[in-house]
Amino acid sequence: MSVRQSLLAILDQGPCYGYQLRSEFDRRTGSTWPLNVGQIYNTLDRLERDGLVAKGEVDAQGHVFWTITDAGSAEARDWLRSPVSRGAGTRDEVAIKIAVAATLPGVDVAEVIRTQREASLARLQSLRASSAADATQDAPEALARSIVDESMMFAAEAELRWLDRTEERLAARPRRAMALALSTERPRRGRPAKQPA
Repeated sequence: MSVRQSLLAILDQGPCYGYQLRSEFDRRTGSTWPLNVGQIYNTLDRLERDGLVAKGEVDAQGHVFWTITDAGSAEARDWLRSPVSRGAGTRDEVAIKIAVAATLPGVDVAEVIRTQREASLARLQSLRASSAADATQDAPEALARSIVDESMMFAAEAELRWLDRTEERLAARPRRAMALALSTERPRRGRPAKQPA
């Protein structure tokens, strides 16, 4: 998720102050990924450093309004027009956990998978309930939330299918064939030992 580009896209609609940007981001993402105000202001500082936004007027309540520059508008437009590239090396904590568990002697990987499946299924059911409630509303915020919820539902469904497939693959292999002992080959690089004083 790009907070930077999201804030630029919002600022392209007009000047905002920090808490207002946070609220606008929440409205547009269904409050699915809440941002803390510190993250907003840190991002604004970096955007200002990069010449993409500028501090504007201060209102009677002391709110500093941020405005987008021409370069910032161009970056927001480029972001909206460009596809999101999902790198091949994207970390997936669930996949890493199960891969490591499958290779550790004495770990019941089937139990690890069952536990994850229960959590993923509960998450999917929660998302479905939330999405069903949003589907009855016509407000733009409800539509935004249902779009995000649906994306997460499809991801949860895919994770459940992947867990089933992984369980099948592991069940077809003898447990002892999966266990990896520590390698006796030592890597050439590492932290050098401290020399005695």
